[in-house]
Amino acid sequence: MERVTGIGGYFVRASDPAALSAWYRDVLGLDLDEHGLWQPSAGPTVFAAFERASDYFPVEQQTMLNFRVDDLDAMLAQVRAAGGTVADEVQDMDGVGRFGWVSDPEGNRIELWQPE
Repeated sequence: MERVTGIGGYFVRASDPAALSAWYRDVLGLDLDEHGLWQPSAGPTVFAAFERASDYFPVEQQTMLNFRVDDLDAMLAQVRAAGGTVADEVQDMDGVGRFGWVSDPEGNRIELWQPE
């Protein structure tokens, strides 16, 4: 059986694609080239399906992007310093890590994960 070997891309509609790409580059630090190519660090990736009525992320949002980070507190402070929207709560999950949430300028909720 052939198997998927990784995430090949994440595509999002935006009212201002250049500005949204710049936000991901300048605020979250994605080293994107002119084509949007990014070489992430090796590490765990989670694929999980949620019940349609789940309130884990906004119901009008069909998917939620999760980024691995080395220092969740520093990343949340960086987003705040850039004027970004940061959720008040931070979740600690034993054996998994810490989670925080931000929203991009288009209102998409993004999960930030500091693995244990």
